[in-house]
Amino acid sequence: MTRIPHETSGEPNPLEALTLDRLRRRTSMKWRTYPEDVLPLWVAEMDVPLAEPVVRAVTDALDLGDTGYPAGTAYAEALAAFAEKRWNWDGLAVERTAIVPDVMLGVVEMIELVTGHGDAVVVNPPVYPPFFQFVAHMDRRLVEAPLGADGRIDLGVLEETFRQAVAAGGRAAYLLCSPHNPTGAVHTAEELSAVAALADRYGVRVVADEIHAPLVVGGTDFVPYLSVPGAERGLSLMSASKAWNLAGLKAALAIAGPAAAADLARMPEEVGHGPSHVGIIAHTAALRDGGAWLDALLGGLETNRRLLADLLAEHLPAIRYRPGDATYLAWLDCRALGLGDDPADVFLHRGRVALNSGLPFGSGGAGHVRLNLAASSEVITEAVRRTAAALR
Repeated sequence: MTRIPHETSGEPNPLEALTLDRLRRRTSMKWRTYPEDVLPLWVAEMDVPLAEPVVRAVTDALDLGDTGYPAGTAYAEALAAFAEKRWNWDGLAVERTAIVPDVMLGVVEMIELVTGHGDAVVVNPPVYPPFFQFVAHMDRRLVEAPLGADGRIDLGVLEETFRQAVAAGGRAAYLLCSPHNPTGAVHTAEELSAVAALADRYGVRVVADEIHAPLVVGGTDFVPYLSVPGAERGLSLMSASKAWNLAGLKAALAIAGPAAAADLARMPEEVGHGPSHVGIIAHTAALRDGGAWLDALLGGLETNRRLLADLLAEHLPAIRYRPGDATYLAWLDCRALGLGDDPADVFLHRGRVALNSGLPFGSGGAGHVRLNLAASSEVITEAVRRTAAALR
Protein backbone atom coordinates (compact mmCIF):
# COMPACT_ATOMS: atom_id res chain seq x y z
CA MET A 1 0.00 0.00 0.00
CA THR A 2 1.55 3.31 -1.05
CA ARG A 3 0.64 6.57 0.58
CA ILE A 4 0.56 9.69 -1.60
CA PRO A 5 3.32 11.82 -0.06
CA HIS A 6 2.46 15.36 0.85
CA GLU A 7 3.68 17.95 -1.58
CA THR A 8 4.51 21.61 -1.45
CA SER A 9 1.01 23.05 -1.47
CA GLY A 10 1.75 26.72 -2.00
CA GLU A 11 -0.07 27.48 1.24
CA PRO A 12 1.85 29.15 4.08
CA ASN A 13 2.91 27.08 7.05
CA PRO A 14 -0.09 27.41 9.42
CA LEU A 15 2.15 26.86 12.45
CA GLU A 16 3.82 30.23 11.80
CA ALA A 17 0.62 32.20 11.14
CA LEU A 18 -0.47 33.31 14.64
CA THR A 19 1.24 35.44 17.25
CA LEU A 20 1.42 34.39 20.88
CA ASP A 21 -0.72 37.39 21.84
CA ARG A 22 -3.47 36.26 19.48
CA LEU A 23 -3.28 32.67 20.69
CA ARG A 24 -3.67 33.80 24.29
CA ARG A 25 -7.10 35.19 23.39
CA ARG A 26 -8.34 31.63 22.93
CA THR A 27 -10.55 30.22 25.68
CA SER A 28 -9.93 26.49 25.15
CA MET A 29 -8.26 24.13 27.61
CA LYS A 30 -4.77 24.65 26.24
CA TRP A 31 -4.88 28.37 26.88
CA ARG A 32 -6.92 28.55 30.09
CA THR A 33 -5.49 25.79 32.29
CA TYR A 34 -2.27 27.60 33.25
CA PRO A 35 -1.37 31.22 34.06
CA GLU A 36 -0.43 33.52 31.19
CA ASP A 37 3.30 33.34 31.93
CA VAL A 38 3.32 29.59 31.14
CA LEU A 39 4.06 28.38 27.62
CA PRO A 40 1.50 25.61 26.95
CA LEU A 41 2.90 22.74 24.89
CA TRP A 42 0.81 19.97 26.36
CA VAL A 43 -2.76 19.04 25.34
CA ALA A 44 -3.32 18.09 21.67
CA GLU A 45 -4.54 21.41 20.32
CA MET A 46 -2.63 23.09 17.49
CA ASP A 47 -1.59 26.74 17.30
CA VAL A 48 -3.01 27.24 13.82
CA PRO A 49 -5.75 29.14 12.03
CA LEU A 50 -8.43 26.85 10.65
CA ALA A 51 -8.22 25.73 7.03
CA GLU A 52 -10.16 28.16 4.85
CA PRO A 53 -12.52 25.47 3.42
CA VAL A 54 -13.53 24.56 6.96
CA VAL A 55 -14.18 28.16 7.91
CA ARG A 56 -16.22 28.68 4.76
CA ALA A 57 -18.30 25.53 5.30
CA VAL A 58 -19.10 26.37 8.91
CA THR A 59 -19.84 30.02 8.11
CA ASP A 60 -22.18 29.00 5.31
CA ALA A 61 -23.98 26.63 7.68
CA LEU A 62 -24.42 29.37 10.25
CA ASP A 63 -25.67 31.81 7.59
CA LEU A 64 -28.28 29.22 6.62
CA GLY A 65 -29.17 28.40 10.18
CA ASP A 66 -28.16 24.82 9.32
CA THR A 67 -27.62 23.84 12.95
CA GLY A 68 -30.07 20.98 13.38
CA TYR A 69 -29.56 17.25 13.66
CA PRO A 70 -27.03 15.31 11.54
CA ALA A 71 -28.16 13.30 8.52
CA GLY A 72 -26.69 11.54 5.52
CA THR A 73 -23.34 9.96 4.68
CA ALA A 74 -21.31 12.93 3.39
CA TYR A 75 -18.72 12.56 6.17
CA ALA A 76 -18.15 8.87 5.43
CA GLU A 77 -17.99 9.53 1.69
CA ALA A 78 -15.38 12.26 2.22
CA LEU A 79 -13.30 9.99 4.44
CA ALA A 80 -13.51 7.13 1.92
CA ALA A 81 -12.28 9.42 -0.86
CA PHE A 82 -9.49 10.78 1.37
CA ALA A 83 -8.41 7.22 2.28
CA GLU A 84 -8.27 6.16 -1.33
CA LYS A 85 -6.26 9.20 -2.37
CA ARG A 86 -3.87 9.39 0.58
CA TRP A 87 -3.49 5.74 1.58
CA ASN A 88 -4.48 3.96 -1.63
CA TRP A 89 -7.18 2.18 0.37
CA ASP A 90 -10.49 1.61 -1.38
CA GLY A 91 -11.92 -0.68 1.30
CA LEU A 92 -13.66 1.93 3.42
CA ALA A 93 -17.29 0.98 2.71
CA VAL A 94 -19.70 3.80 3.54
CA GLU A 95 -22.42 1.29 4.41
CA ARG A 96 -20.17 -0.11 7.17
CA THR A 97 -19.75 3.21 8.97
CA ALA A 98 -21.63 5.07 11.68
CA ILE A 99 -21.23 8.56 13.10
CA VAL A 100 -20.24 8.81 16.76
CA PRO A 101 -19.69 11.86 18.98
CA ASP A 102 -15.89 11.58 19.01
CA VAL A 103 -13.21 8.92 18.79
CA MET A 104 -13.01 8.03 22.48
CA LEU A 105 -16.78 7.79 22.91
CA GLY A 106 -16.76 5.69 19.74
CA VAL A 107 -14.11 3.46 21.29
CA VAL A 108 -16.35 2.98 24.32
CA GLU A 109 -19.29 2.00 22.11
CA MET A 110 -17.20 -0.47 20.09
CA ILE A 111 -15.77 -2.12 23.22
CA GLU A 112 -19.30 -2.36 24.62
CA LEU A 113 -20.33 -4.23 21.46
CA VAL A 114 -17.60 -6.87 21.58
CA THR A 115 -16.92 -7.40 25.31
CA GLY A 116 -18.86 -7.70 28.56
CA HIS A 117 -18.40 -6.57 32.14
CA GLY A 118 -15.14 -7.80 33.61
CA ASP A 119 -13.68 -8.76 30.22
CA ALA A 120 -10.12 -7.78 29.34
CA VAL A 121 -9.08 -4.81 27.23
CA VAL A 122 -5.43 -4.90 26.15
CA VAL A 123 -3.42 -1.70 25.63
CA ASN A 124 0.21 -0.92 24.75
CA PRO A 125 1.69 1.50 27.29
CA PRO A 126 3.00 4.09 27.30
CA VAL A 127 -0.22 5.13 25.58
CA TYR A 128 -2.86 7.88 25.44
CA PRO A 129 -4.07 8.30 29.07
CA PRO A 130 -7.85 8.31 28.33
CA PHE A 131 -7.49 4.66 27.28
CA PHE A 132 -6.98 3.85 30.96
CA GLN A 133 -9.69 6.20 32.21
CA PHE A 134 -12.45 5.15 29.84
CA VAL A 135 -11.78 1.43 30.15
CA ALA A 136 -11.82 1.65 33.96
CA HIS A 137 -15.17 3.46 33.90
CA MET A 138 -16.61 0.72 31.66
CA ASP A 139 -16.00 -1.97 34.29
CA ARG A 140 -13.55 -3.75 32.00
CA ARG A 141 -10.26 -5.28 33.11
CA LEU A 142 -7.36 -3.35 31.63
CA VAL A 143 -4.33 -5.46 30.72
CA GLU A 144 -1.00 -3.95 29.67
CA ALA A 145 1.20 -5.27 26.86
CA PRO A 146 4.04 -2.74 27.04
CA LEU A 147 5.80 -1.48 23.93
CA GLY A 148 9.29 -2.74 23.23
CA ALA A 149 12.42 -0.72 23.92
CA ASP A 150 12.17 0.63 20.37
CA GLY A 151 8.77 2.17 21.10
CA ARG A 152 6.96 -0.31 18.87
CA ILE A 153 4.54 -3.19 19.46
CA ASP A 154 6.32 -6.20 20.96
CA LEU A 155 4.51 -9.07 19.24
CA GLY A 156 5.85 -11.69 21.67
CA VAL A 157 4.55 -9.73 24.65
CA LEU A 158 1.27 -9.10 22.84
CA GLU A 159 0.72 -12.80 22.16
CA GLU A 160 1.35 -13.75 25.77
CA THR A 161 -0.99 -10.98 26.92
CA PHE A 162 -3.72 -12.16 24.53
CA ARG A 163 -3.28 -15.71 25.82
CA GLN A 164 -3.66 -14.60 29.42
CA ALA A 165 -6.56 -12.26 28.62
CA VAL A 166 -8.75 -15.12 27.36
CA ALA A 167 -7.40 -17.88 29.61
CA ALA A 168 -10.40 -17.75 31.96
CA GLY A 169 -12.84 -18.06 29.08
CA GLY A 170 -14.03 -14.47 28.83
CA ARG A 171 -13.98 -12.22 25.80
CA ALA A 172 -11.20 -9.68 25.14
CA ALA A 173 -10.55 -6.62 23.04
CA TYR A 174 -7.32 -5.00 21.94
CA LEU A 175 -7.37 -1.20 21.87
CA LEU A 176 -4.79 -0.44 19.18
CA CYS A 177 -3.42 3.11 18.95
CA SER A 178 -2.46 3.63 15.30
CA PRO A 179 -0.38 5.74 14.78
CA HIS A 180 0.81 5.40 18.34
CA ASN A 181 0.42 8.25 20.81
CA PRO A 182 2.85 9.27 22.33
CA THR A 183 5.78 7.64 20.47
CA GLY A 184 4.61 8.60 16.97
CA ALA A 185 5.28 5.07 15.70
CA VAL A 186 3.47 4.16 12.47
CA HIS A 187 2.69 0.44 12.46
CA THR A 188 3.79 -1.34 9.31
CA ALA A 189 1.64 -3.63 7.19
CA GLU A 190 3.69 -6.57 8.47
CA GLU A 191 3.15 -5.59 12.10
CA LEU A 192 -0.58 -5.08 11.63
CA SER A 193 -0.95 -8.36 9.75
CA ALA A 194 0.78 -10.09 12.66
CA VAL A 195 -1.59 -8.36 15.08
CA ALA A 196 -4.58 -9.54 13.04
CA ALA A 197 -3.27 -13.11 13.01
CA LEU A 198 -2.77 -13.10 16.79
CA ALA A 199 -6.22 -11.60 17.34
CA ASP A 200 -7.77 -14.32 15.21
CA ARG A 201 -5.82 -17.07 16.97
CA TYR A 202 -6.94 -15.99 20.43
CA GLY A 203 -10.38 -14.64 19.58
CA VAL A 204 -9.49 -11.07 20.54
CA ARG A 205 -11.44 -8.25 18.88
CA VAL A 206 -9.33 -5.32 17.64
CA VAL A 207 -10.63 -1.77 18.07
CA ALA A 208 -8.24 0.66 16.34
CA ASP A 209 -8.02 4.32 17.33
CA GLU A 210 -6.71 5.87 14.09
CA ILE A 211 -7.37 9.51 14.88
CA HIS A 212 -3.81 10.58 13.98
CA ALA A 213 -3.85 8.77 10.61
CA PRO A 214 -3.66 11.92 8.41
CA LEU A 215 -0.64 13.18 10.37
CA VAL A 216 2.03 10.89 8.92
CA VAL A 217 5.17 12.62 7.67
CA GLY A 218 8.14 11.98 5.46
CA GLY A 219 8.23 8.84 3.35
CA THR A 220 6.31 6.69 5.83
CA ASP A 221 3.15 4.87 4.79
CA PHE A 222 0.08 4.85 7.00
CA VAL A 223 -1.65 1.47 6.80
CA PRO A 224 -5.30 1.34 7.96
CA TYR A 225 -5.79 -1.63 10.22
CA LEU A 226 -8.87 -2.79 8.32
CA SER A 227 -6.84 -2.96 5.10
CA VAL A 228 -4.57 -5.82 6.19
CA PRO A 229 -5.33 -9.52 5.68
CA GLY A 230 -7.11 -11.07 8.62
CA ALA A 231 -8.56 -7.81 9.97
CA GLU A 232 -12.09 -8.44 8.70
CA ARG A 233 -13.48 -8.65 12.25
CA GLY A 234 -11.84 -5.39 13.29
CA LEU A 235 -13.40 -2.03 14.14
CA SER A 236 -11.81 1.38 13.60
CA LEU A 237 -12.45 4.94 14.74
CA MET A 238 -11.35 7.86 12.56
CA SER A 239 -11.86 11.62 12.62
CA ALA A 240 -10.58 14.84 11.09
CA SER A 241 -10.29 16.43 14.52
CA LYS A 242 -6.58 16.03 15.21
CA ALA A 243 -5.28 16.80 11.71
CA TRP A 244 -7.40 19.93 11.23
CA ASN A 245 -7.69 21.08 14.88
CA LEU A 246 -11.42 20.42 15.17
CA ALA A 247 -11.67 18.87 18.63
CA GLY A 248 -14.29 21.42 19.65
CA LEU A 249 -16.49 20.49 16.67
CA LYS A 250 -17.48 17.00 17.76
CA ALA A 251 -17.77 14.27 15.12
CA ALA A 252 -16.09 10.95 14.32
CA LEU A 253 -16.74 7.79 12.35
CA ALA A 254 -16.85 4.17 13.44
CA ILE A 255 -15.84 1.80 10.65
CA ALA A 256 -16.41 -1.95 10.58
CA GLY A 257 -14.50 -4.62 8.74
CA PRO A 258 -16.61 -6.90 6.52
CA ALA A 259 -17.06 -9.49 9.28
CA ALA A 260 -17.87 -6.86 11.93
CA ALA A 261 -20.76 -5.18 10.13
CA ALA A 262 -23.32 -6.99 12.26
CA ASP A 263 -21.60 -5.77 15.42
CA LEU A 264 -21.69 -2.17 14.26
CA ALA A 265 -25.36 -2.55 13.33
CA ARG A 266 -26.08 -3.33 17.00
CA MET A 267 -24.84 0.08 18.14
CA PRO A 268 -27.72 1.95 19.78
CA GLU A 269 -29.38 4.42 17.45
CA GLU A 270 -29.12 7.24 19.98
CA VAL A 271 -25.30 7.22 19.74
CA GLY A 272 -25.65 8.75 16.28
CA HIS A 273 -27.52 11.69 17.79
CA GLY A 274 -24.43 12.75 19.75
CA PRO A 275 -22.22 14.24 17.02
CA SER A 276 -22.61 17.90 16.15
CA HIS A 277 -24.18 18.56 12.75
CA VAL A 278 -21.91 21.59 12.36
CA GLY A 279 -19.00 19.39 13.41
CA ILE A 280 -19.83 16.90 10.67
CA ILE A 281 -19.97 19.75 8.16
CA ALA A 282 -16.53 20.94 9.32
CA HIS A 283 -14.94 17.47 9.24
CA THR A 284 -16.40 16.74 5.82
CA ALA A 285 -15.02 19.99 4.42
CA ALA A 286 -11.60 19.28 5.90
CA LEU A 287 -11.34 15.82 4.35
CA ARG A 288 -12.81 16.88 1.02
CA ASP A 289 -11.18 20.27 0.48
CA GLY A 290 -8.47 20.70 3.13
CA GLY A 291 -5.67 18.71 1.53
CA ALA A 292 -3.47 21.66 0.60
CA TRP A 293 -3.72 23.07 4.11
CA LEU A 294 -2.84 19.64 5.56
CA ASP A 295 0.20 19.36 3.30
CA ALA A 296 1.43 22.76 4.50
CA LEU A 297 0.93 21.63 8.10
CA LEU A 298 2.84 18.38 7.52
CA GLY A 299 5.74 20.34 6.07
CA GLY A 300 5.74 22.60 9.12
CA LEU A 301 5.71 19.62 11.47
CA GLU A 302 8.70 18.07 9.70
CA THR A 303 10.55 21.35 10.20
CA ASN A 304 9.60 21.41 13.88
CA ARG A 305 10.80 17.83 14.44
CA ARG A 306 14.23 18.76 13.10
CA LEU A 307 14.22 22.00 15.09
CA LEU A 308 13.42 20.24 18.35
CA ALA A 309 16.09 17.60 17.76
CA ASP A 310 18.69 20.29 17.08
CA LEU A 311 17.67 22.39 20.10
CA LEU A 312 17.77 19.44 22.45
CA ALA A 313 21.17 18.33 21.13
CA GLU A 314 22.52 21.82 21.79
CA HIS A 315 20.85 22.75 25.08
CA LEU A 316 19.61 19.53 26.70
CA PRO A 317 21.71 16.67 25.31
CA ALA A 318 20.79 14.38 28.22
CA ILE A 319 17.19 14.23 26.96
CA ARG A 320 16.65 11.36 24.55
CA TYR A 321 14.32 12.12 21.64
CA ARG A 322 13.50 9.73 18.83
CA PRO A 323 11.37 11.69 16.32
CA GLY A 324 8.24 9.78 15.40
CA ASP A 325 6.79 9.42 11.93
CA ALA A 326 3.31 10.61 12.89
CA THR A 327 1.31 12.89 15.19
CA TYR A 328 2.50 16.31 16.33
CA LEU A 329 3.61 14.98 19.70
CA ALA A 330 7.18 14.40 20.88
CA TRP A 331 7.97 11.78 23.53
CA LEU A 332 11.02 12.86 25.54
CA ASP A 333 13.02 10.58 27.83
CA CYS A 334 14.28 12.81 30.65
CA ARG A 335 15.47 10.11 33.04
CA ALA A 336 19.13 11.05 32.68
CA LEU A 337 18.36 14.50 34.10
CA GLY A 338 17.76 13.03 37.55
CA LEU A 339 14.45 14.84 38.04
CA GLY A 340 12.50 11.85 39.31
CA ASP A 341 9.38 10.26 37.89
CA ASP A 342 7.65 13.53 36.94
CA PRO A 343 10.02 15.96 35.20
CA ALA A 344 7.02 17.82 33.76
CA ASP A 345 6.34 19.17 37.25
CA VAL A 346 9.87 20.55 37.42
CA PHE A 347 9.66 22.13 33.97
CA LEU A 348 6.35 23.76 34.87
CA HIS A 349 7.34 25.24 38.18
CA ARG A 350 10.95 26.17 37.40
CA GLY A 351 10.71 26.91 33.69
CA ARG A 352 7.04 27.92 33.23
CA VAL A 353 6.59 25.42 30.40
CA ALA A 354 3.57 23.09 30.50
CA LEU A 355 4.20 19.62 29.11
CA ASN A 356 2.30 16.37 29.65
CA SER A 357 3.64 14.23 32.47
CA GLY A 358 4.58 10.75 31.35
CA LEU A 359 3.06 9.09 34.41
CA PRO A 360 -0.57 8.92 33.17
CA PHE A 361 0.63 7.09 30.02
CA GLY A 362 1.14 3.91 32.06
CA SER A 363 4.13 1.59 32.21
CA GLY A 364 7.20 3.19 30.68
CA GLY A 365 5.95 6.73 31.29
CA ALA A 366 7.90 7.58 34.42
CA GLY A 367 10.69 10.05 33.75
CA HIS A 368 9.19 11.08 30.41
CA VAL A 369 7.25 14.07 29.12
CA ARG A 370 5.15 14.65 26.02
CA LEU A 371 5.67 17.89 24.11
CA ASN A 372 3.23 19.32 21.57
CA LEU A 373 5.13 20.25 18.39
CA ALA A 374 2.16 22.02 16.76
CA ALA A 375 3.45 25.47 17.63
CA SER A 376 5.60 28.11 16.02
CA SER A 377 9.37 27.73 15.83
CA GLU A 378 9.62 30.75 18.13
CA VAL A 379 7.51 29.10 20.83
CA ILE A 380 9.37 25.79 20.60
CA THR A 381 12.72 27.56 20.79
CA GLU A 382 11.62 29.57 23.82
CA ALA A 383 10.25 26.43 25.51
CA VAL A 384 13.58 24.63 25.18
CA ARG A 385 15.44 27.74 26.37
CA ARG A 386 13.25 27.95 29.45
CA THR A 387 13.56 24.25 30.16
CA ALA A 388 17.35 24.37 29.93
CA ALA A 389 17.48 27.46 32.14
CA ALA A 390 15.32 25.71 34.74
CA LEU A 391 18.03 23.10 35.23
CA ARG A 392 20.90 25.46 35.85
